[in-house]
Amino acid sequence: MSTEGRSTWGDWVDEACAGVEAAGRWRAPRSFDAQGHEGPLIASAPGRGVVSFASNDYLGLTTHPSVVAAAHGALDRWGAGAGASRLVTGSRPVHHDLEAALADWKGTDAAVIFPTGFAANLSVLSVFASGGVVVHSDELNHASIIDGCRLARADVRVVPHGDLAALDRSLAAATGRSVVVSDTVFSMDGDLADVGGLVAVARRNGALLVLDEAHAVLGPELGDTAGVDVLRVGTLSKTLGSLGGFVAGPARFVELLVNRARPYIFTTAPTPADAAAALAALGVVRSDEGDALRIRLQALIDRVARGIGATHHLSPILPVVIGAEVDTVAASASLLEQGLWVPAIRPPTVAPGTSRLRITLSATHTDEQVDRLVAALADLVPKDGRGVGSAA
Repeated sequence: MSTEGRSTWGDWVDEACAGVEAAGRWRAPRSFDAQGHEGPLIASAPGRGVVSFASNDYLGLTTHPSVVAAAHGALDRWGAGAGASRLVTGSRPVHHDLEAALADWKGTDAAVIFPTGFAANLSVLSVFASGGVVVHSDELNHASIIDGCRLARADVRVVPHGDLAALDRSLAAATGRSVVVSDTVFSMDGDLADVGGLVAVARRNGALLVLDEAHAVLGPELGDTAGVDVLRVGTLSKTLGSLGGFVAGPARFVELLVNRARPYIFTTAPTPADAAAALAALGVVRSDEGDALRIRLQALIDRVARGIGATHHLSPILPVVIGAEVDTVAASASLLEQGLWVPAIRPPTVAPGTSRLRITLSATHTDEQVDRLVAALADLVPKDGRGVGSAA
């Protein structure tokens, strides 16, 4: 077949890359050679030391001695990889131990783990949002939920953020089975869903409720769920400092995921080291030490929130909404010059005109590191508090 007059794939890629560059949205990963929050950020020049306020390692468990030791022990016992998907040959005892512990933690019949939290959301929505189902999804849900909705064969209805009345109307207008899906802590604004309200609306309308609790290190807690089916999606890579995702819920629902979820059936299992690290981290989270880490984290959140003029904040994600992309990138660069890494979040991750600095805090940030951040932010944040917090 002749290709005369037609662009080659190379031409198309060059044009696509040029379009991203022209829009000022070109990105590339940076090499951060650190164990914990502080270390050299390596670019074209020799690496300079920075303190990262970009990680989701909210309790600092990535470097916790017992978590690291558990990963080493799993490497010694089972090797580096799981070998295959679990239904073929990939399951190790630590996978089952972790699932039992996660189910106990979440107060559910069962749990199943996945290689990533993204895969967990894709699995839930592709399995339960089948043909004839209507999915009601909060407009600020995470990309993994959005992509899960795209893969589903269901009718998807996007509901205004946090609007329980609109959700109720959407459910009432639907015929057949419905799924309500929402983050419990929204990843770009750090605001909390009204979990009790979501439970009540789902119960009233007979809907399956899917809650993504990836960022819910400090809550909100799920209360009485009698009379409603709930699937709790979580990640092993944030609160638990490892890598992977999970779904916890009624036993038969979890069994259906094992038998129908393509990201489970056709993907190699999480590594034994990741599973062992998450299991050890869960032990820390559920201990007195875990309580102390959460208290410490909330205290640091309160300190930074006061510094940027925000009201009492209940998640470790603190956005400073600046608006214009160029101004946000400049603000991030200014902080980096002071040795503070606070990422600029801009479209397509957030809506145009709502570009922001996204500060994430960890219980293992030091007082000195947080004091430096608060002082540096003082010149960037309007004194009247405008531009701070959610853009919704």
